[in-house]
Amino acid sequence: MKIERRPSTALLPNPVVLVSASAGAGAGNFLTIAWVGTVCSSPPMLSVAIRPSRYSHDLVSREREFVVNIPSVDQLEGVDIAGVWSGREHDKFAELGFTPLPASKVGASLIAECPINLECVVRHQLGLGVHDLFIAEIVAAHYDEELLDTRGRLKPKDVHPITLVNNEYWSLGERIGLYGGLAKARGEK
Repeated sequence: MKIERRPSTALLPNPVVLVSASAGAGAGNFLTIAWVGTVCSSPPMLSVAIRPSRYSHDLVSREREFVVNIPSVDQLEGVDIAGVWSGREHDKFAELGFTPLPASKVGASLIAECPINLECVVRHQLGLGVHDLFIAEIVAAHYDEELLDTRGRLKPKDVHPITLVNNEYWSLGERIGLYGGLAKARGEK
């Protein structure tokens, strides 16, 4: 039996990322968000939803670029605090012990401690309600060397990303199949 409830953001899990943005001179700011997702494979694009009240919203709107930094579970405390603190009152890089690194294509900093960093250029901005959606092209991707196998492919088991489900942080489990693998086993094309 199904139980109908009011509409909600029940899509899960949501990846938890740190979005860094340039504030002119210096390292800039970053914020924690879980409203993020892939929207296109060619060109590679993603979306992030940021509340206009957030300090980083102004930075991303002005600069039209940002970096999505994918943290690992061992960084959870700093990730959580970065989502509560405002960059208007805190230098999150200095106070949370994260290291800014220069990006290769955008003005925002990479976060050195995050194993994956995606440099993004905003292509579209859409007001949705309490969030604005930024759709951005990924113009550069950086990976910690130990995350790649000898053929340069990502080893997902070594990433240890953080997800959000019902305002609870979760890690990911084991691989349970390959895309198209189950269909192939049934003889599907």
